[in-house]
Amino acid sequence: MHERQGPPQPVRAHARRNREKLLAAAQDEFNRVGKNASLGGIAKAAGVGIATLYRHFPDRESLVLATYEYEVDQLCSAADSLLKTLPPDQALREWMRRLADLLVTKQQMSEALQSMNPSDGGWASESYAKVFGAIDSLVAAGVAARAIRSDLGTADVVLAMSGLLRLDVSGDWRSQADRLIGLLMDGLRAGIRSDIGVDGGWNA
Repeated sequence: MHERQGPPQPVRAHARRNREKLLAAAQDEFNRVGKNASLGGIAKAAGVGIATLYRHFPDRESLVLATYEYEVDQLCSAADSLLKTLPPDQALREWMRRLADLLVTKQQMSEALQSMNPSDGGWASESYAKVFGAIDSLVAAGVAARAIRSDLGTADVVLAMSGLLRLDVSGDWRSQADRLIGLLMDGLRAGIRSDIGVDGGWNA
């Protein structure tokens, strides 16, 4: 009796690539049009047929949720990339600008997201945990580099970021986000200069 084998690896790899292409296309379309973006248009932009889209995502709601989770994963993985290329405080500022982009996208798709049961798969708590972890790594790097205050915890920073949840998506939300982020960064840097000696070195 022969042991049953799974599908060949190239088939799985091809399916994985199609799913990634669909998520990337959905991200662009939902950001551009909103939650009612054409599924046929998303499939076309991804270079696949509508049947392929439905094999991966049986309905619009599952595609919306998967796209949001995809964006969260991208945002969180960006924390390490930014820390490799920018000073920690600048990395945190840029990461918060990307967070604002995600939150605006979430507002535009809020009806579809709210129609789902948050307990299904724990997607809401898992997403929050990922975002909190990314902020924690950025804050820790900033504190270690003495680029931001050490007397504030990650939970304090997350609470201070909550203003980004109230961005006016009908107006110039990017400028509003930049002002809020600038205000937050000023607060995170407050008092740091007092730790620097007259010769530019850190005081004990």
